[in-house]
Amino acid sequence: MSAHDTNLLGTVHGGVVMKLVDDAAGAVAGRHSEGPAVTGAMDEMAFLAPVRVGDLLRVEAQVNWTGRTSMEVGVRVVAERWNQAGPGEQVATAYLVFVAVDAEGRPRCVPPVIPENDRDRGRWQEAQIRRTHRLARRRAILELRRERAAEGLDGRGLDG
Repeated sequence: MSAHDTNLLGTVHGGVVMKLVDDAAGAVAGRHSEGPAVTGAMDEMAFLAPVRVGDLLRVEAQVNWTGRTSMEVGVRVVAERWNQAGPGEQVATAYLVFVAVDAEGRPRCVPPVIPENDRDRGRWQEAQIRRTHRLARRRAILELRRERAAEGLDGRGLDG
């Protein structure tokens, strides 16, 4: 990370880390789905420690769960200090949802994820919980917007 990547506090801007996360997750989603995949949602992004100028970032991503056309990708970001040996420090985690698309941009089917061990099964189950909550939240918001529209109020937020 360079000085060009810093925020007003002198640490690396979260948006720079988010772009690296999205890029890595997109590559993994595209490889898994054997073609293009687009970001549908960033379900969760947690910044655990600051990233400093000079840090070398390692971004690890894996597909945790798949639906018919979508997949959840978990990402872990580790910072290694440029001047220190050692395993590095986990600085961020994220969960993103990608949709596989065809040449016309329409959703296409993806191969399933088959959990191979207890750790993968745990990731698959946690991803299923996040999906359930994401869909329930979407339904609740749409219902509230319908109710507000029926009352003559604008039920839309910033997300349209």
